[in-house]
Amino acid sequence: MANINMADTAPSCDTYLLFNGETLLPNGVRAFIYTVVLAYCFIGLSAITGRFFKSMESIMRHSREVVTVDPHTNATIVKHEKVWNYTIADVALLAFGTSFPQISLATIDAIRNLGQLTAGGLGPGTLVGSAAFDLFPIHAVCVVMPRAGSKKKISDLGVWLVELFWSFWAFIWLYIILEVWTPRVITLWEALLTVLQYGLLLLHAYAQDKRWPYVSIPLARGDRPEDWVPTEDASVDYDDNYDGIGDILPGQNEDIVDIFSAHSYSNEGYHHVSEKDVEESPTGLTLKNKWEDTHWFSIWWQQFVDAATLESSVSRKMDSTCLRVIGISWNLIIAPWKMLFAFIPPYEIAHGWIAFICSLIFISGIAYGVTKITDQISCVTGVSPYVIAFTALAAGTSWPDLVASKIAAERQITADSAIANITCSNSVNIYVGIGVPWLVDTMYNYFVYKKPLYTDNAAGLSFSLLVFFATSFGCITVLVLRRVILGAELGGPRMWAWATSVYFMILWVVFVVLSSLRISGVI
Repeated sequence: MANINMADTAPSCDTYLLFNGETLLPNGVRAFIYTVVLAYCFIGLSAITGRFFKSMESIMRHSREVVTVDPHTNATIVKHEKVWNYTIADVALLAFGTSFPQISLATIDAIRNLGQLTAGGLGPGTLVGSAAFDLFPIHAVCVVMPRAGSKKKISDLGVWLVELFWSFWAFIWLYIILEVWTPRVITLWEALLTVLQYGLLLLHAYAQDKRWPYVSIPLARGDRPEDWVPTEDASVDYDDNYDGIGDILPGQNEDIVDIFSAHSYSNEGYHHVSEKDVEESPTGLTLKNKWEDTHWFSIWWQQFVDAATLESSVSRKMDSTCLRVIGISWNLIIAPWKMLFAFIPPYEIAHGWIAFICSLIFISGIAYGVTKITDQISCVTGVSPYVIAFTALAAGTSWPDLVASKIAAERQITADSAIANITCSNSVNIYVGIGVPWLVDTMYNYFVYKKPLYTDNAAGLSFSLLVFFATSFGCITVLVLRRVILGAELGGPRMWAWATSVYFMILWVVFVVLSSLRISGVI
């Protein structure tokens, strides 16, 4: 198997990846072809984000019926409570799901590296670069998302501070492992402790959300919506706005019934539909007909119909022929991805869990292809895989993070989820994205060779961490200043919003340039 070291990847240049005869082409032509294919994989990651986000929203809307008895009147009180906690959803579902491309890539790189005493650098490089992409470009996008003049602020500063602490501690911990505790050596216990800290993050965030004494910051929570996704926007079909994949279902203005449970989603919000009500209510027959009309096979088939549609009804009404042609051309380019992702079961099934899991599986498959293509690009160009990892791969695999934060910044009333996705994704990248691959390799080396895992690129990774610390301090300082001066982290006067956005992008360029120069041996 190909390794990430340049000396070991050289032989892979003599084998073809895409088609027979590609090894006969000049290296420059091969590099161009591989780069185009890599970009197409990133488009696929962007496209699948739509289905992933919809399935996650379906999971978040799931509620349960809680029956209590009033102690004074003995009357039965029926309430519907959300199954998922607001904060845990941000940390566990949103951050973990959007970081799954990076996690998959790092884990695949670790599995390919089994039997080697030296850790691969493709995964860690991607994850550190992804952390920088999350913190700078995604903040740059989110800060200009609110409408002109409108502002969105973090309602629960306590939870954000907890998430921010664990995000920064993740990189401090990584530096301690690489340079202080056991320099250039990863032990089994270090890898295990890294993974376990993700559980501590979940527990601490939940404790802060519930304001547990002694372990939470005594800050009052501001107003925030009860629903993770605002009810008034629940029926908005946003797929066509950002990934070109339409999931428009028959009769989408009516209730869409979850076929695995007695729940329905409507413009009025989420409510419970008991089977008894279906049978006894005057509209029982209508509900039964809807149940049959929205059978999962029909809905699933509609996904393939939508995937084969190159022009929507809205696009046909546009006066600009040029824009229509551009839209059709784009849909034609991504048609293979749309058709492939149509195999993902509808998100109405089982509260969205099946679609959520299947989306992650497809993301893993794309990540595997990305690792193979990256090996070939590194081989034919001579560029260090680590440089490719924290630049191109980091940006490409972080696209779901960007899309998710952008949607959250647009659709939610507060800035909590948009910014929480950024800080929590950085934590997930380290605790899970680096911790799990290192745990896999260290366990293998411990039981097979009785040796730890060594890191060849520790110096370059440590330097990138130091640059990240310096630039991230500048980013967080500006967010705090925006809160104090403007009263919100996102939005505000357009001039200041765009100025902040440009500043964040400059910080990202500084990180990429300095890290690249260090890896290349220039500095």
